[in-house]
Amino acid sequence: MSLTVLETIPADLIALVEALRDKLHDSEFVARHRVRTEDFTRHRQLTFPVVMLFVLQKTVKSIHRHLVEFLDELCQGQRPQTPTTGAWTHARAKLKHTAFIELNQQVVLPALNRQTKPIKRWRGHRLFGHDSSLVRLPDTPELAQEFGRVEVHNHRGATGTAYAQGRMSVLYDLLNRVGMDARLEPSKVGEVALAIQQSAHVPVGEIVLNDRGFTGYRYVAEHVRRGVHVVGRCSTGSFLAAQEMFRLNCGGQSKVAKIFAPRQERAELAALGLPLELVVRFVSLRLPDGKLEVLLTTLLDQGLYPTEEFLEVYHYRWNHETFYNVLKGRLELENFSGETAEAIRQDFHAALLLCSLESLLIRPAQNVVEQSAQGTKHPKKLNQADAYHALKMELLQMLYSQTPAVEVIRRLQCLFVANPMSVPVNRKVPRRTPSFNRSYHFQRRVKKIVF
Repeated sequence: MSLTVLETIPADLIALVEALRDKLHDSEFVARHRVRTEDFTRHRQLTFPVVMLFVLQKTVKSIHRHLVEFLDELCQGQRPQTPTTGAWTHARAKLKHTAFIELNQQVVLPALNRQTKPIKRWRGHRLFGHDSSLVRLPDTPELAQEFGRVEVHNHRGATGTAYAQGRMSVLYDLLNRVGMDARLEPSKVGEVALAIQQSAHVPVGEIVLNDRGFTGYRYVAEHVRRGVHVVGRCSTGSFLAAQEMFRLNCGGQSKVAKIFAPRQERAELAALGLPLELVVRFVSLRLPDGKLEVLLTTLLDQGLYPTEEFLEVYHYRWNHETFYNVLKGRLELENFSGETAEAIRQDFHAALLLCSLESLLIRPAQNVVEQSAQGTKHPKKLNQADAYHALKMELLQMLYSQTPAVEVIRRLQCLFVANPMSVPVNRKVPRRTPSFNRSYHFQRRVKKIVF
């Protein structure tokens, strides 16, 4: 299997790695993303690219232990005395988190368009997801002021304790598994307002999928104005046409109808230049468990977009949930490596960059795994936890060393294909709410963390 991978390393991945290397050492890039003009001008162990790669290789180990291992590999055992954790804190304070955003937006995402294999689409459209998730932050005065604090409640009411909390919102390419835009804001900022802001990053003519908390008139109108299509889940108390479909309780139905702006919002919507009425389509679907689901979509043509395909299309939104599970579970995002607002944002955007890199770099290996599984009972996929671990292990070789990019990528492909997983077809695992004891046991003794 490895020999097949060695023969099929795409040129676009080699170009991606070389572009990242050049960017990390580019003087203009450094100047844009340092706090002061005098930062990173003196020759020290913790240079600009070293600090960036150290953050990108985030681990659950102690900072000191990570520094020792990181610099040992970087200097191949010839390093001087290891910097203190205090020196590391001062070094990262010179770096802006915007460096990770620029690498993702200007280097990694464009590489997706240059890959030899076409971008995954549904009926000619890319599928994007809007969703948010709450993030628990270290409870420091700075973070409490920056993001706000939330009170802890139980069945008896307020407990008298509180903690800092943020809201991450990622515009996610559901089929190609890359984050197009990411925000980390105070938890009191609404997820719909963030999604409307991020819709500016969705190309005209593409489709966004969203859960029922988003499917309001303003959200739909904003996307229509931008020329972006919507497929959103409706609640039982939403638009009248959706309520009627829920009452009929019949799946496989499609209906084009007008929706109107709520009376209390009309003046504001008119001031924003948004239409006060829209023509949309409602689609009812029967879920495998027998429940009825009603979707609102701006894809009006039933011939081009058959009703029976929407069940599968909307299921792609689950990729967004699994993406957040990787961030919080496998990559342990909430185990932050610093306690300042800038350190929190560095960790957050570095994790997004790492996820985008993993999505692009595993594709040749995934193709080989899929081909090897042809004719077998179950399809196969890569072990994503192993892939992230391999990527972190090879990070310095890939982005800092003089090793030819093709050799590093070849080694990564061999590591990726080493332990593929079988995927049972049509397996349905019943969802259940875990008890406190079961959840505690999982978090303490079962959950596996990458690196």
